[in-house]
Amino acid sequence: MIIEINDLVKRYGKLTALNHFNLKVKQGDILGLLGPNGCGKSTAINCILSLLSYDKGDIKLFGEKMSPTRYDIKKRIGIVPQEVAVFDELTVIENIDYYCGLYITDKKTRKQYITEVIALVGLEDFITFLPSKLSGGLKRRLNIACGIVHKPELIFLDEPTVAVDPQSRNKILDSIKELNRQGATIVYTTHYMEEVEQLCNNIVIVEKGQVIAEGTKEQLKSMIKVNEKIVIEIPDFPTAVKEKLLQLPGIIEITYDNVFATLNTEENKAVFAQVLHLLEENQISFGNFYTQQPTLNDVFLEITGRELRD
Repeated sequence: MIIEINDLVKRYGKLTALNHFNLKVKQGDILGLLGPNGCGKSTAINCILSLLSYDKGDIKLFGEKMSPTRYDIKKRIGIVPQEVAVFDELTVIENIDYYCGLYITDKKTRKQYITEVIALVGLEDFITFLPSKLSGGLKRRLNIACGIVHKPELIFLDEPTVAVDPQSRNKILDSIKELNRQGATIVYTTHYMEEVEQLCNNIVIVEKGQVIAEGTKEQLKSMIKVNEKIVIEIPDFPTAVKEKLLQLPGIIEITYDNVFATLNTEENKAVFAQVLHLLEENQISFGNFYTQQPTLNDVFLEITGRELRD
């Protein structure tokens, strides 16, 4: 195991931030660490990195006990914080060189690593720019480059695509995939479920300082009642028709946003035809009519009772 945490407890006075928190991350994983603000994700990461002391539990990285003085372990870790952490007075290449120099003393190796990471994040045309001259997306790419330039084996990425343009977002996601292909194990936190769907081979959901669900996206989706959704574009959706639909076997819940009605269903092969028949029987006009598989957001909502971004 690259990360192994057992019964981690962290208290702030009467507040228990981590309540017997357990986590295992295998080599080569891209782990999606999900949870609403205040659930304990950042506290757990800071404890893993020995930036915070904790009240109880054990933390091992690379099979060895982690502590504040284990600089040999820390050299094998890369951290990309949510807040951009670069020097405003240094250019792009000077920033990357500074962070690389904290780990790599050989000049030839450092130059090679810098060239490679600049290409990885797509900053070749901006190496002489000061951070103040970069767009938000390019600053995020620089932030990533500074955190991974020393080729760490374990990388923590804290919401690296927040508030970036689509081009930078795609470049960042592609870079993360490439880092993983090169052998890096990645712990990834985000509020964007579609990124987790795209990137992560294993997912952990944290709530109130505890891991409440974990597994692959397929395993997590199998835990919830919703088998699929029926989505109907419907300009007029009478309450009486909605109540009739709810009486059909397999219909769990119906939501309506004045354009689309979404029917959450349990496994029932006949329910699609039954819904269609009921609408036609009640002379309800509708447009698009299709099914959707449950998403990770559905999983999170059912397990925690709230949206990830709440």
